[in-house]
Amino acid sequence: MKKTLLILFCAVLFSVSFAHAQSAQEKELIALDMAWEKALLDSDAAFLERLLADDFVWVHNHASLIDGKPQVLARAKRIQGGQVDNTKGRASRDQKVVFLGETAVVSGFTLVDRPPSPVTYNFMRTYAKINGEYKLLANHTMAVPDEELKKE
Repeated sequence: MKKTLLILFCAVLFSVSFAHAQSAQEKELIALDMAWEKALLDSDAAFLERLLADDFVWVHNHASLIDGKPQVLARAKRIQGGQVDNTKGRASRDQKVVFLGETAVVSGFTLVDRPPSPVTYNFMRTYAKINGEYKLLANHTMAVPDEELKKE
């Protein structure tokens, strides 16, 4: 009986520890993803250089534009150099994280505030852990039609 209780106690303790660790990983990825959004808003080329994998790909709305790391960095540097950027804010919500080995996918919604009116995008970003550090490998964003937002 004592042995059974000890095994049960250890199993519960392991489950709680694993759930806590998973939650900490999720928080880490969501924080990193929020830092991505802030770096875009601030045109922080140095942060983007460190975060993006060399083979990074960003598929924009309906594949209207596909960027790689060089294009994202060039845009940030142009804005730092004085090119006008009318984006006033970026706010993410409803983030979910799933893991498979050393890969994580973060999905959710981002409200991008820029004229003529704010647009909500559904996103899905893939992060891969390389040498103990997550790199953003892929990003897919799709505008959510206003009529779909009203259904929520």
